[in-house]
Amino acid sequence: MRGLILVALAATAVAGSAQAGERTGYAAIVAGDLSQAERMLTTERRIFPQRPELMLNLAAVYQQTGRTGAAASLYRDVLAQPAVAMDLPNGSTRSSHAIADAALRRFAPTTLANR
Repeated sequence: MRGLILVALAATAVAGSAQAGERTGYAAIVAGDLSQAERMLTTERRIFPQRPELMLNLAAVYQQTGRTGAAASLYRDVLAQPAVAMDLPNGSTRSSHAIADAALRRFAPTTLANR
């Protein structure tokens, strides 16, 4: 399945399509109603647990609400599934794996060296 990716406030990818906006939490995330988005995404994941757009969006909600461990876990779940092409708002395409990898890199601690 192809989804539409939007870079949300915390530079987190949010997936969904205009028609499926209510089923992917997209509209609620864009509106800033993260609790509503979380409820929708949790419900949809009970039906479609492996859909990457649902995992990516729920991870975005978790990340934006300070639950980075839960977000990282969902990004790893996306990586455990086959990669899916996602359409970006600018017309380009990016894989679900690339989105999840980029998000996980933001969580990685920076290593500094000095003498």
